[in-house]
Amino acid sequence: MSPRLFLAVEAGVPIPEEGRIAVFHPRGDADLSALPAGRLLVIQPMRPDHDALAARGFTCAATLPEDERFSASVVFATRAKGLGRDLVARASACTDGPVLVDGAKTDGIDSLIKPLVKQAGAHAPISKAHGKICWFAGGAELSEWRADDFTDIGGYVTAPGVFSADGIDPASALLAQSLPVKLGRRVADLGAGWGYLATQILTRDTVETLHLVEADHAALACARRNVIDARAQLHWADACNWTAPEPLDTVVMNPPFHTGRAAEPSLGQAFIDTAARILTPSGQLWLVANRHLPYETRLGEKFAQVDEIAGDNRFKVLHASRPKRQRR
Repeated sequence: MSPRLFLAVEAGVPIPEEGRIAVFHPRGDADLSALPAGRLLVIQPMRPDHDALAARGFTCAATLPEDERFSASVVFATRAKGLGRDLVARASACTDGPVLVDGAKTDGIDSLIKPLVKQAGAHAPISKAHGKICWFAGGAELSEWRADDFTDIGGYVTAPGVFSADGIDPASALLAQSLPVKLGRRVADLGAGWGYLATQILTRDTVETLHLVEADHAALACARRNVIDARAQLHWADACNWTAPEPLDTVVMNPPFHTGRAAEPSLGQAFIDTAARILTPSGQLWLVANRHLPYETRLGEKFAQVDEIAGDNRFKVLHASRPKRQRR
């Protein structure tokens, strides 16, 4: 991991000897050993990272507690510029001591640091390992950096940093158009995001229960507002290892395929594995993916029948049925 946090502490960042320290959005494998572990509150809305950090012994929360003050804060930059600025503004507002801002160049750290030097009097940044870290005194006026908790996009609400925050994802729209009228009584939407596909699934009266499974707590908070239906059950969970509370007839999904900038088809393949595990023997999977992603091989390993039923030059909609049961 990056040594920048160590370098900042060695350079004399005045970390108070008492009081809680908020750490915003570190990855699950982040090296936080430069800080006193017993005083940290880690704010991490992504369930896999949250659980990984909790397993390492850190106190974790999905959201920033209201009205709590911190003696220091550390903000890890995110790829979403609006979210990164919002986290810095929130940290400044709740911190009495120093606020450290760290990130890789590929996460847009420069777009945060440059204005912080001017607006908040941030110290000259330390550059190391393809990234930078800077710090400034908490309480700096950054109210214009704050983002609204929810944004309206034509009848739906989204939030900064969630997938497809600016509008309906075209792949999800294609999948919604391709779904049959009859989907079965018990359905799951893996990687449900802010709930667009769920709203389309619930137009079918035959659906009795719909499980929305989403790892991003912020996206799930949006889904809770977008999916106003008693048949919907929301789960803050990692779809890669989620266990359904009941046998399912159908799984629908537009799985993620990267955790950073590099594509990782293994994420979608793990979603496929989950679908095969939680479906009934006659269950069906409906999946949309970018045209180049190699999901057909894994689908063929996990399901008896696989067909492409719709698509264009960017996306493909795949239908798989009758999951194969692994021999014990």
